[in-house]
Amino acid sequence: MTAEEAPGPAAGGPQITISYAGFNRAWAAWIADRLERHGCRVIQERWDPSADVPLEDALRDLMYADGHILVVLSDWYFQLGPRTTEAWNTALRTVVAPNGRRFTAVSVTTGPMPSAVTAFGGAAQLWGVGAREAERRLLTRLGIAPAADEQADGIVRPRARFPYEQPRVWGGVPRRNIRFTGRETALQAVYRRLQESGTVTLLGMSGVGKSQIAAEFVYRFSSDYDVVWWVPADQRGTLRQRLAELAPALGLTTGPEYGERLRAVRDALRRSAPNSRWLIVLDGADEPEAIADLVPEGSGHVLITSQNRRWDDYYSSLLEVPVYQRGESVAFVRRRARRIEAEEADMLAEALGDLPLALDQTAGALNDTTMPVAQYVGLLRAGADVEVGLRVSPDFPMTYYTTFSILLNRLRETVPEAVDLLRLCVFFAPGPVPLRLLRDTPLRDLPERLSSLMEDPLRWSAAVAKLVQYSVVHREAHEGGEPGSEPETLHVHRMVHQAVRAGMSEEDRDTFSRVVRRALAAADPRQPSDPRLWPRFAELVPHLEASGALHSTHREMQRLIINCLRYLYLSGEYRGGVHLAERADRAWREVLGENDPLLWDLASHHATALRATGAYARTARINREVIRHLTAERGPRDLGVLRAQDGLAADLRGLGRYQEAWETGRQVLGGYLELVGESDTRTLNAQNNLAVTLRLLGRYGEALELDRKTLEARRAALHPRHGWSLSSETNYALDLRLLGRYEEALSIQERNSDLHRTVLGADNPQTLRSELNLGMCLHRNGDRAAAGPRLAGLLERAQRVLGEDSPLTLRAAACYACVQRAHGDTDLARRIGEDTLDRYRRSLGPGHPFTVGTAANHALLLRTAGELEQSLALAEECLEGMTAAVGPDHPWTVGVALDVAVGRNLEGDPERAAGLNRENVRRASATLGAEHPLTLSCMLALASDLRALRRRQEAERTEREALAGLGRTLGPQHPHTVSGRSRVPVYWDFEPMLT
Repeated sequence: MTAEEAPGPAAGGPQITISYAGFNRAWAAWIADRLERHGCRVIQERWDPSADVPLEDALRDLMYADGHILVVLSDWYFQLGPRTTEAWNTALRTVVAPNGRRFTAVSVTTGPMPSAVTAFGGAAQLWGVGAREAERRLLTRLGIAPAADEQADGIVRPRARFPYEQPRVWGGVPRRNIRFTGRETALQAVYRRLQESGTVTLLGMSGVGKSQIAAEFVYRFSSDYDVVWWVPADQRGTLRQRLAELAPALGLTTGPEYGERLRAVRDALRRSAPNSRWLIVLDGADEPEAIADLVPEGSGHVLITSQNRRWDDYYSSLLEVPVYQRGESVAFVRRRARRIEAEEADMLAEALGDLPLALDQTAGALNDTTMPVAQYVGLLRAGADVEVGLRVSPDFPMTYYTTFSILLNRLRETVPEAVDLLRLCVFFAPGPVPLRLLRDTPLRDLPERLSSLMEDPLRWSAAVAKLVQYSVVHREAHEGGEPGSEPETLHVHRMVHQAVRAGMSEEDRDTFSRVVRRALAAADPRQPSDPRLWPRFAELVPHLEASGALHSTHREMQRLIINCLRYLYLSGEYRGGVHLAERADRAWREVLGENDPLLWDLASHHATALRATGAYARTARINREVIRHLTAERGPRDLGVLRAQDGLAADLRGLGRYQEAWETGRQVLGGYLELVGESDTRTLNAQNNLAVTLRLLGRYGEALELDRKTLEARRAALHPRHGWSLSSETNYALDLRLLGRYEEALSIQERNSDLHRTVLGADNPQTLRSELNLGMCLHRNGDRAAAGPRLAGLLERAQRVLGEDSPLTLRAAACYACVQRAHGDTDLARRIGEDTLDRYRRSLGPGHPFTVGTAANHALLLRTAGELEQSLALAEECLEGMTAAVGPDHPWTVGVALDVAVGRNLEGDPERAAGLNRENVRRASATLGAEHPLTLSCMLALASDLRALRRRQEAERTEREALAGLGRTLGPQHPHTVSGRSRVPVYWDFEPMLT
């Protein structure tokens, strides 16, 4: 909601805030004028709350104003949003009805309104009556006695015109668009700039709605003018004629010649005689050089609509008109086609690039058919000819495509190089087109007509300037460009992109697309593992499909696509990688056939990206098929087979089948050692992955040794700051932490996380994994104050970057919930923990170790909340599930068993608790060692059980031994040690691991 200053409120009178829809601005201005003349102090408040603000809150915000609130009711007031009638009725009953003394309403419509408008106590009907009667009803409704002298404040001011009264001189203005939507910021900017400079040019591409904004401005602000004259300005002759026709309307005495009338009109406007408040609209003035000398001067205002930014050279203030904001698009489509739901309107707006004219004509066509919006969008994206069915209107009888073709023809006649450049641009993706990619294309690869454009800087600059001048494209600064590179990008709107491509012959399409593909191939950085080159890959990926690269049979293009897939995975753009792999698979099957070797290579990359999203069952099927095919064709000792087998091992880890993953991983490592040797990066990757499997099997010591070996080899073969080296360092620190060596792990992980941020960036998934380990190192090392906020921020970033169902996001959520349960907000921990558990159940199934472990964490939360019986029942169930999933000796099973034993003790069954804890101590000692924190925790729990059984000597001996071990391992002041001395019941948290 925006406040608009009233022109000089009276001092001392009652204060009234007028709330109105922008469409009814003329009514608000007249009402304010009338009230001020009767001694009121008035503030005008334009009603335009954001769609995401609840109506109740928006209405309550009105009440922050002092004094009375006068609401100007109309269809537009209730449609902003748009909001449902039910929502309005609820809001009016909730806010207005209890505060009836603060609210009064007038109505300027006869249309239907929500039934709860009765909360205003009735509305004075101003629609359909004359000015005098409307004023009487207004004052009566507010209980204001008419002033004997209307100018009660003694201030002389122009009288605001009654909305039904047009300015004395009114000509050529298009009829008002009753579906006009949004543009409030633009309308206010036009008003403000006209006051400042007198002449404003609404500048923008064809179809962006410049004329509609100008017409709506006229209707909203017509009360500010005595003369409003609308002039088509696309031709000088038409402009001269229409301006000359203003002479008799102004009452000027002239001869019959146009020239004489024109001179008289310009002189009258300059002298502001007989009217100083005039507005001239020059619509479609795309050739400023031809008509600039005819633009009126004087104390009035000139509003120009144009595609040509050269008006800046003629002392006009340029106001760029962008496409709709998405909320405006959705609201407009739903007004244009009532059958279209909000989600469908959003889909259509995305496909049409939020261009108002395209939205209007397309929504109009869809409103007359039963075609689903999704089907229409599919046809549009497939390049189908949809122009025939577009719905035009009397106000704009040409389709967008026809309008744009006329502009292209004009450009072709004057600067043909500009059209060639534009045709090149549309074989990049809609949006930003880096000019550097075109300029760096080897001239030998270009047709003569294009090479002459590329090698001549003057012709090139002239072509760019002409496209920008006519608002066909927008120039944008290109951040991060290399020294000496082209410093700009051209932004091509989606509908410009579609219209230009639709109008090209097959021969031209082939010529221009081939040039763009060569530009992309020439720009291939070729090293997707180097983070320094990722910005250059990011520049290329969006253009692969639009350029036709996916259907190219040239090996350099196919290599570029594979490199881009590797970049997308390594940079963490998993969903983008899945999308590209799927599109490439369909395209390559068309052009290469079903059995081309490249398809199997592509399938492995597809599975890698898909696995990162958690789709393990699907990737396992893909990798098994690749293995089957390549083994039959090449034999088992093939590098392609080994890569697919390594992927299958990862799939098995994701599915919780760790022993199978171990066997497969051992075979893969043996194969790489035989074929490429121990120092090859592929061998080191297989070695790294085998350590991951060992960690999931609970064999932390073996994982540590293998990770140390891999880390040393990667540092020697690559570089200590290489991404794979940093990943190995994270894994090594993780192994140390899992072994209870918390200080060592923290000292390594702190430096490692800093390097990850520097080398890969803060939001790279590998950085997020590193920081997750850092947060847990802090937590295990006793720095709980630092761990909580770090994990909270990490979870928010993971959700934003990867999505809520990403495996890494779920890991972060599970860890954060545990920290919050133990040392923070248990209600928050419960919400996050239950949500994480539900997501694991849906994605991995109820028997997966991660699902069972997260359920065990929930059992601990129930214990914290005092729900001991329910907690123990769930924990017992989890113990059975974890034993079935990973076996009785796995540290995860021992940890769940510890929680079960403590629960049994708390529920008064120390005998069974002690029996289970004796077994826990034995299993933990055998698997992790006698002084591992989990082993010592089991001993503390056993001591508690023995005390409950009155075996005091054995209990004290067991407790002393455990506390001594904690003191040696963690230190005497570690929270774990302190809690043990205080005999606080112990617990074990499950932490999902990297798979």
